[in-house]
Amino acid sequence: MYSGRTGERLDMIYWIDGDYIKDAVKEVHHFMRDWRTDQIKSIDLRTLDIMAAAHNLMDVNEPYMLLSGYRSPQTNAMLRSRSRGVAKNSLHMKGQAADLRLSSRSVNQMYKAAVACQGGGVGRYSRSDFVHMDCGPVRSWGG
Repeated sequence: MYSGRTGERLDMIYWIDGDYIKDAVKEVHHFMRDWRTDQIKSIDLRTLDIMAAAHNLMDVNEPYMLLSGYRSPQTNAMLRSRSRGVAKNSLHMKGQAADLRLSSRSVNQMYKAAVACQGGGVGRYSRSDFVHMDCGPVRSWGG
């Protein structure tokens, strides 16, 4: 995974034989921080699992581009003031969501892979060229 905003790259194994690797997970929390405020929140590992499962279904080697992971309430409010598509109580603020892009796959391909995982919410944002994945209730939206 790499950040479209900070240019950072994160390539790692975060889970082996049924156990999460503590140091790797700590790096994920830092990587998925709110880059606007530099605030870090623990990312719900179910979100990582959904991202990994969808990535495996697409059979790609390219890492995700992370557009948004954790969002502080301040960042979420600022984005909400600029766009109708930002939820007031976004799961990004709980560390339970990620907005992702792959250059080698279409939004529709990513969306279908994530929906097939049946792990949480999946949003298709075709005009903005990204897919939202979260570990909330199973649901889907977008065009």
